[in-house]
Amino acid sequence: MRLQTRLFRAHHPRWSFAPTSGDGAALFGGRFNPVGTPALYTSVRLETAWLEAQQGLPFKAQPQTVCAYDVDCDFVLDLTDTSVCDRYAVTPADLACPWEDMADRGQTPPSWRVAQALMAQDVSAIIVPSFAPGATMADHNVVFWRWSPDPPCRVTVIDDENRLPKDASSWS
Repeated sequence: MRLQTRLFRAHHPRWSFAPTSGDGAALFGGRFNPVGTPALYTSVRLETAWLEAQQGLPFKAQPQTVCAYDVDCDFVLDLTDTSVCDRYAVTPADLACPWEDMADRGQTPPSWRVAQALMAQDVSAIIVPSFAPGATMADHNVVFWRWSPDPPCRVTVIDDENRLPKDASSWS
């Protein structure tokens, strides 16, 4: 499917100069990307972006830089749709697996296997439920494996007033 929408992400302020890099996800891995694989995690709703950024600290909010993105991307799969999951042999358990615990024990999480299989089929991004504490059925994320400022998977941060820093020099 083609996804044309606005998405959101709450970043640690230290990395606000690179809101489309995916480098942090590559460095540490994530639910839908093994270490070494860049990914850009975004949310459909601003509230979901906040929940995602505050995981583990929902009642002790830490500072965040919130960004909005304009998206026009081909080759997106909606894994919140059971018929799409069935077609690609993805189960709810695959998506919801305790990926971090499994990775820490040297196991390959099922969500990584799903991601690797879909990336091999040239899928650019997936729409998935949020598993952040406090998330509801309305909270969805879009995880990009392929994106750029140009088609066919254009993802651009909205910064018309040039408020984001241009590099890391603003941090000591």
